[in-house]
Amino acid sequence: MKAISLSKKYTLWGFIFVTPATLLIFFLSFYPMVQAFILSLQTGIGMSLRFVGLRNYLRLFEDEIFRNAVRNVFIYLIVQVPVMLFLALILASVLNSKVLKGKPIFRTMVFLPCTMALVSTALIFRSIFSVDGIVNIFLLNMNLISTQIIFLTDPFWAKFVIILMITWRWTGYNTIFYLAGLQSVDDSIYESARIDGASSMQQFFYLTIPLLRPIILLTLIMSTNGTLQLFDEARIVSPPGTVFTITISQYIYNLFFQMSPQLGYASTVSYSILFMVAILAFIQLKIGDRT
Repeated sequence: MKAISLSKKYTLWGFIFVTPATLLIFFLSFYPMVQAFILSLQTGIGMSLRFVGLRNYLRLFEDEIFRNAVRNVFIYLIVQVPVMLFLALILASVLNSKVLKGKPIFRTMVFLPCTMALVSTALIFRSIFSVDGIVNIFLLNMNLISTQIIFLTDPFWAKFVIILMITWRWTGYNTIFYLAGLQSVDDSIYESARIDGASSMQQFFYLTIPLLRPIILLTLIMSTNGTLQLFDEARIVSPPGTVFTITISQYIYNLFFQMSPQLGYASTVSYSILFMVAILAFIQLKIGDRT
C-alpha cells in the first residue's frame, strides 16, 4: 500500500475540518432557503397549502401594503445610508488625526451606540420623541413651537425619528471600518499632499475617499442589506398598526403572526428582499468597478 503524500494529507485534513462547518451552513442556511422558496410557490391559510406557481409573486405587484413597505424602506435607504456613511468618513478622519488627544475615549464613545440592544435603542428614542418627551419640552421652552409635535404618529416625523435612530446607532460601526482602512494608509501620502498645498478638505475628497473606495463599497452593500431588512426600529417606535412606517420585514412578521397565517405569501415577500439585495449589490459592485 502506497503512503499518502504530505500534500494529500493536508488536503484530506482540510476537508475533514471544513466538512462540519459546511454541513451546518447547508442545514441551517441553504436548506431553509430552498424550503422557503418551495413554500413561496404555495398558497393557503395555515398549513392547508396548495401549489400555485408564481401567483404569489404576481400578487406582490397588486399588494398596496407591500408597495407601501417597499416605498418606506427605500426612503430610509436613500436618505439614511448616504448620510450615515458620510458622517462615518468624517468621524474616521477626525479620529485618525495625529493632533487629537484622548483617541481611545472618543473611539469608544463613537462605537458605543452600536453595542446597545436594538430594542433598548428604539425604546429610548420613542421616549425622547414622545408627546411629553425631551425634544418637545426643549422646543416649547425655547419658544420654537406653540404646541407639542406628535412625532410618532405623523408620517413625516415618524420616518425622521427612525432615520435619526438608525444613523445614531450604526454610524460608529461603519466608522471603525473606515478608521481601520485609514490606519493602513502610508502617512507620506498625506504629507506629500500638504507639501503641495492641499487643504484638509481637498485631502478628504481627493485622497481619503478614493483610498477607502473598496471599504466604502463594502459598507454600502452591508448598509443596504441591513436597511432592507429593517424591523425592530419601525415596529417599536411606531404605534401598533401604523402603515406609514411599515417595513418589508415587519410586513412578513404580520403575515406570519398577526394576520391569518399566510405562510406561502410571507415566504414570497421574504424572497423579495433577497432579490432586491442581490440587484442593488450587483449595481453597486458594477458602479464601484467603474469608478
